[in-house]
Amino acid sequence: MRRSLVIGNWKMNGTRASAEALAQGIIAGLGADIGDIAVCVPYIYLPCVGEIVKGTRLALGSQNVADKASGAYTGEISATMLKDFNCQYALVGHSERRSYYGDTDASVAARFCQAQEQGIIPVLCIGETLEQREQEQTFAVVDEQLDAVINAAGIAAFNNAVIAYEPVWAIGTGRTATDEQAQEVHQHIRQYIAAKDQTIADKIQILYGGSAKPDNAKGLFAMPDIDGGLIGGASLDAESFLAVYHSISE
Repeated sequence: MRRSLVIGNWKMNGTRASAEALAQGIIAGLGADIGDIAVCVPYIYLPCVGEIVKGTRLALGSQNVADKASGAYTGEISATMLKDFNCQYALVGHSERRSYYGDTDASVAARFCQAQEQGIIPVLCIGETLEQREQEQTFAVVDEQLDAVINAAGIAAFNNAVIAYEPVWAIGTGRTATDEQAQEVHQHIRQYIAAKDQTIADKIQILYGGSAKPDNAKGLFAMPDIDGGLIGGASLDAESFLAVYHSISE
């Protein structure tokens, strides 16, 4: 049986003091071990939050990773650097990176590979825009985004990866896919992987990442192919984030 996973994406929010307090609050309220939990924090707060989570069940992640190993790439952070601070996860291909900063399927695949080379679990974010959904292109879009990574890394790479389905039209808009809409795409993703490797499909964690929050998490997480969530705004408050996390056991 797949183990659930909830990841908080703090995006570009917080101060050192608030980041430390948030991490401490999450750890204090974890309770029973019902699933995996992690926070992806701004690069600059990885050292201080990393110290706080050390020895706890709360894992550390980054919000991105460079698509090159090292070199003259001003402003980038390599997987080797992230590994120095015990990052266990790295988001790759988040819709905001694709939309605002020009990440392409090819560069996302390169980031995925860089993370894995350092033993960091890439969280591959895929999903369609509202226009693509309205044109019934959802499945074609996620297939293309998956294929870019499969072609670069091979299907076996998904033995040590996470997929996050994030409908772009539901991120930061207050809109959320219905439980059934989310399940339909999660099921398609799992079946797409299964056509290449059934064993990997059975074990890979596929998260929902479109405005999940305490009042809708329970229904989403009850769907058979949804293994948890990539949580944005609701992860900036310990009580709210923990309520989402505890929804996986209800």
